[in-house]
Amino acid sequence: MLIEFSVSNFRSFRERQTLSMVAAPRLRKKENTLAAATTGETFPDLLRVAAIYGPNAAGKSNLVKAMAVLPILAHWQPSAAPSRLPVSPFRFDPALLDEPSRFEVHFIEKGVRYSMEVAATRERIVEERLTSHPRGRPQLLYERSRSKDAESYRFGDELEGGSDLHETWRKATAPDVLFLSRAVANSNEELQQLRHPLRWLTQRFDAMQVSLSNWQKSVQSLLERHPSIAANVATLLREVDVPVTGIRSETLDANDASDVAPDIGALTRVATRPRRRTTLTHETSLGTADFDFSEESEGTKNLIGFSLPWGLLQDAPSEHSTDVLVIDEFDSSLHPSIVATLVRRHIDNGEPKQLIFTTHDTHLMDAKVLRRDQIWIVERDANGASRLYSIHDFKGRSEEDIEKRYFEGRYRGLPVLRGR
Repeated sequence: MLIEFSVSNFRSFRERQTLSMVAAPRLRKKENTLAAATTGETFPDLLRVAAIYGPNAAGKSNLVKAMAVLPILAHWQPSAAPSRLPVSPFRFDPALLDEPSRFEVHFIEKGVRYSMEVAATRERIVEERLTSHPRGRPQLLYERSRSKDAESYRFGDELEGGSDLHETWRKATAPDVLFLSRAVANSNEELQQLRHPLRWLTQRFDAMQVSLSNWQKSVQSLLERHPSIAANVATLLREVDVPVTGIRSETLDANDASDVAPDIGALTRVATRPRRRTTLTHETSLGTADFDFSEESEGTKNLIGFSLPWGLLQDAPSEHSTDVLVIDEFDSSLHPSIVATLVRRHIDNGEPKQLIFTTHDTHLMDAKVLRRDQIWIVERDANGASRLYSIHDFKGRSEEDIEKRYFEGRYRGLPVLRGR
């Protein structure tokens, strides 16, 4: 479970900005919250959903990119060749160009609350700190920092493994790799203390950096190898009023591809024969007809790509399920009613999972789906810096017309349109 995420000096984020999933007290729609699964401490409820609004170029996509940095670093492997880390400082302030980007995430895994802080430049990890909070008591596991040309480590008294193993982990950690990932890679299965937070970063927390077009290809490949998944994809499509009764995918030989419908508009691929045929069967009152994937609308294609991460989010918790899904432009090519239906379905699902997304679909504001503390705004100031805040920061009643007040400028976060 995600508690909160903070970022500073990253792309359009200059000063520290925080997205909090802690539910505000005394608001209605309790079904939109979930109990924090901590052991031995009382902690506020968390939000199931957060929707992030704001004008174009305000920083919504940069927030998603920022949330993806720590999972990317957690997967980062040592390399003989120098590699550039996925960070970029705020460019409008010369004083920050040589300073590291900073990220901080608070989360819950296996009943324990953790906080992880990382500062990084494009060349190296500058700071790294992991703290656990068993039964609510802060407990430093390790701390790594660099000053001038020297790097130092401090290990907590409760960190398992012993001093000799800690030294082995330290030596195995390259400048551009997280200590956390190298420690786990160089320890046996009996040592679980660091494995739990690493598993949350690499498996539970998914900030989608892969485009839906790539997810579409992954889903089609899975359909071929696991036809049972096709029923789940078709069901999702029917539930949002796409009349698909079946979907199947197969790999083709070059000689078998001539009857595949052309992808209209993709002129650069005319000479390239498709190697996979995906067919969707549509049903109407007049009967059924088969359509090639390339003939489907962009919205249907996006729904097919979205079905994979969505399925992992909706499944019951397991070793391989996603607990937190972050999506940029959730409403891409989708009707507002479909977006509202999917959000409602996630809330009603009841599983301890969280959905965070950016959107321009203000219909959700007035659909009586979300609480005030679930609606966030990103805006940019005169310095080009992104600021993030919840509309719950503004005085108002739970039953007020949030969409109307948003367009009236009550919560700011609107584009400034200038005439000729």
